[in-house]
Amino acid sequence: MAQTARETPRDGLPKGFRSAELGWPELHRIPHPPHRLPLLGDVVGASRRTPMQDSLRYARRLGPIFRRRAFGKEFVFVWGASLAADLADEARFAKHVGLGVANLRPVAGDGLFTAYNHEPNWQLAHDVLAPGFSREAMAGYHVMMLDVAARLTDHWDRAEASGRTVDVPGDMTKLTLETIARTGFGHDFGSFERPRLHPFVTAMVGTLGYAQRLNTVPAPLAPWLLRGASRRNTADIAYLNRTVDDLVRARRAADGGDGAGDLLDRMLETAHPETGERLSPENVRRQVITFLVAGHETTSGALSFALHYLARHPEVAARARAEVNRVWGDTEAPDYEQVARLRYVRRVLDESLRLWPTAPGFAREAREDTVLGGRYPMRRGAWALVLTGMLHRDPEVWGPDAERFDPDRFEAKAVRSRAPHTFKPFGTGARACIGRQFALHEATLVLGLLLRRYELRPEPGYRLRVTERLTLMPEGLRLHLDRRAPSTPAPAPRTDDAGEAREDGAGEAREDGAGNAGSASRCPVHRAGD
Repeated sequence: MAQTARETPRDGLPKGFRSAELGWPELHRIPHPPHRLPLLGDVVGASRRTPMQDSLRYARRLGPIFRRRAFGKEFVFVWGASLAADLADEARFAKHVGLGVANLRPVAGDGLFTAYNHEPNWQLAHDVLAPGFSREAMAGYHVMMLDVAARLTDHWDRAEASGRTVDVPGDMTKLTLETIARTGFGHDFGSFERPRLHPFVTAMVGTLGYAQRLNTVPAPLAPWLLRGASRRNTADIAYLNRTVDDLVRARRAADGGDGAGDLLDRMLETAHPETGERLSPENVRRQVITFLVAGHETTSGALSFALHYLARHPEVAARARAEVNRVWGDTEAPDYEQVARLRYVRRVLDESLRLWPTAPGFAREAREDTVLGGRYPMRRGAWALVLTGMLHRDPEVWGPDAERFDPDRFEAKAVRSRAPHTFKPFGTGARACIGRQFALHEATLVLGLLLRRYELRPEPGYRLRVTERLTLMPEGLRLHLDRRAPSTPAPAPRTDDAGEAREDGAGEAREDGAGNAGSASRCPVHRAGD
């Protein structure tokens, strides 16, 4: 696996890749795959294209903690619920920037997602930008989300009228890119007017793919094995930078007046409320790239997986559609609060994120010498990767049918009965995803609109394949559409489906991405990180 550039910050811990034997003094207690080869490590049967799915297969065989070795570097993976809960303890563990995330630093630098813990800009940016994800701000974004969704449905109406299937991942990528670009930065990429994906998306996918590939080759050989890919990555980064610089330049030329207080206005004009510090021009560029990439890549994957399951489970789609008709009635454009009341639709989204969290893992490092789970000693700086996809399949938490799609796992009573830190699609702790409420509102709105408008049918013979580019996305997913006639709203439900309090404002008690059970009155922003 490739080694990223090393740095030695104020806390004295080297940054970049650290092999597990440097931090786990009793590494022999952690199982590893059979047939380990000298020098090469655990490469028998491994795939360079699907390393995360390989790890899921190893996890089922080796148990809740295991290790893999490749090209002389050792990695520790964790997925057991009790061990993952231990790693979520913010007093003992912090975010670790490693593996593919560190490989994104040439493009995102000390942006919210890729900043090391010792770098001050992530906290500065978080404090400046957190009000941009308040309930009031979200209600303002809602109208723009509706506008972008209308461009999607126009596109799908034309496909349905001509009898064509729709490219779900491609269209969800267009949708979510336009949504974050318009709501956050007042920019329109014109994605639905293009026959192909916008070059920004192509460059973004290229940088993510390159970061993934860096993890699959020996570091000394990377300059030779990835020479062509490295040149393309350099060009991709240059394009991303130019695009964002042009966007920022246009806003400055407009004296900041076009954004009406959006995320870019906050980056350019807002000082920290306590220190008076402002984001530097270089950091503004990094934050914009971070939001454009992270703000659409994972949401498009979540929507794509949800639409796959809705097409495969017509009884679930019918129940979700009935809820949409009941809650929204005949209103053409639902308001912000009406989206928040789609409880079952949100369960569908959560169950899709459980089975295929589009950010498939997060790394944690020890703040001080400690013992994980009372059994595995870790030195300060030692780290482990939590496999979210396997944590979400732990049979001790989710039952022997954990592989089965069942949105009722997120019914309020079921959520309250589970231990915390068992559902982690947005990471954990102080640096969990700052935009998770934005993503959940957008995705719930879009699913509601699509369910009300179309019957979704899978292509015969399609079996779910998952492509990896640090994030996860269904591969080759196309759906057939049948336009639905407007329907009469269903009667109001009994109180067992309407009287549930939900942390995100949509009606159910649930654990948020940071592992906290909450209620609708609790502000999501003050717990959020990157």
